[in-house]
Amino acid sequence: MWPLHRADVEGRFFIGRSRRKDQCMQTTTLTAMRIGFIALTDCAPLIVAKEKGFFERHGLDVTLQREPSWANLRDKVALGALDAAHMLAPMPLAATLGAGGWKQQQITSFALNLNGNAVTISTRLWNRLADAEPALVQDRHEAGNALRRLIAADRKAGRPQLTFATVFNYSSHQIQLRYWLASAGIDPDRDVQLVIVPPPQMTDRLALGEIDGFCVGDPWNSLAVLRGVGRILITGYEIWNNRIEKVIGTNRDWVERNPLTHKQMLMALLEAAAWLDRPENRLEGVEIMAKPDYIGPEAVEAIRLGMLGMLRYGLDVSPEQIPDFFVFGRYSANFPWRSQADWYLTEMRRWKLIDPATDIAAVADCVYRTDLYREAAAALGKPFPLIDRKPEGLHAGPWTLAQASAPIPMGADLFFDGSYVSSARPVAHADVSTAAAPTDRTIAWEDVAGRDAVGSKSSG
Repeated sequence: MWPLHRADVEGRFFIGRSRRKDQCMQTTTLTAMRIGFIALTDCAPLIVAKEKGFFERHGLDVTLQREPSWANLRDKVALGALDAAHMLAPMPLAATLGAGGWKQQQITSFALNLNGNAVTISTRLWNRLADAEPALVQDRHEAGNALRRLIAADRKAGRPQLTFATVFNYSSHQIQLRYWLASAGIDPDRDVQLVIVPPPQMTDRLALGEIDGFCVGDPWNSLAVLRGVGRILITGYEIWNNRIEKVIGTNRDWVERNPLTHKQMLMALLEAAAWLDRPENRLEGVEIMAKPDYIGPEAVEAIRLGMLGMLRYGLDVSPEQIPDFFVFGRYSANFPWRSQADWYLTEMRRWKLIDPATDIAAVADCVYRTDLYREAAAALGKPFPLIDRKPEGLHAGPWTLAQASAPIPMGADLFFDGSYVSSARPVAHADVSTAAAPTDRTIAWEDVAGRDAVGSKSSG
């Protein structure tokens, strides 16, 4: 089993206000840092913090290093070749458990963004679905059921299974895709083939016919549509509104050795995220992201669509407005909600990606360091949540988080299937070893009593 010491959850870090001349602002020699990233739109806070001088303002000389895959990022952080990295929300959880690689206690104190990914299929598969299920496939909430019927017909006819790609076994995409497929009665372990493909290769693999669909972050969904090789079936936002997508991850021992540097990094990223969420800055953000060192100019139109809250589901349809397709700062987007870590871990356990005996709440508490986020936010005078967990799935529109240092405007948090997760007592699937039936509207959770309950509602 992995070592876990609850006493270690409490950090001992400097808290101060950036408005006065504290250590953060008195630095005369910049502290060097190496931070890794993958070429995705949601690495924007890192890029903007570098390009707009937020890192330098907080005493950091940051080298950004583009990596080809999530496995590369994970391993380089674990080995100390990188100080921190753009990570998938479940990655530091998996690393701490030793899932999919060697065990390395990692933490995150900062979510880089909410939303931003989608499930995209090839135009060939789309045409098959449109011919077989023309009514269902046009309804994004019913598209999974159309896919289930096609898979059943293929099985009966002896056709090969469809192949779907995600970016990493322990990724928000893998977990989200499994959840969506299962909700339609598709068993992701038996009814389709799941493979791993690095994000920048997704569109080419789809065009070559090597995969039939994928779940990845933008700009690669939008690029597949603009190239005429793909069609977006459903976005991650439509599956679960305002879910944490990416985080900044570090080794726990690095943070313990470098508490001030870590705090400076969080403060710079908080300012970069706020800059990105100002509408007047989004086009400049697109220009920055399209530089050759980051994503590249060939994806500029795909980056622009997502960053401006527009999404084109197919080449034959006009772009649609999804204002929250990328959320970088509003809705307390950067807070590492442990209720969302709980959900990721429980879905990982549901699909046998982690030990079934894993103490979900204890791991989430150890890895998602809300205390360190609060210290950085307080130093900037920004409001922060006073609770670590919140119910997920309650709000269809804007609401206000009152349990905060000052009231925080929040966004919708609905699941597409009507599921609800109480922060006090989540419910469990009757059988986590199989895909949920299409009518199953619960979430695969074990009982975790005594958490920061802020509401109650029966699941059903």
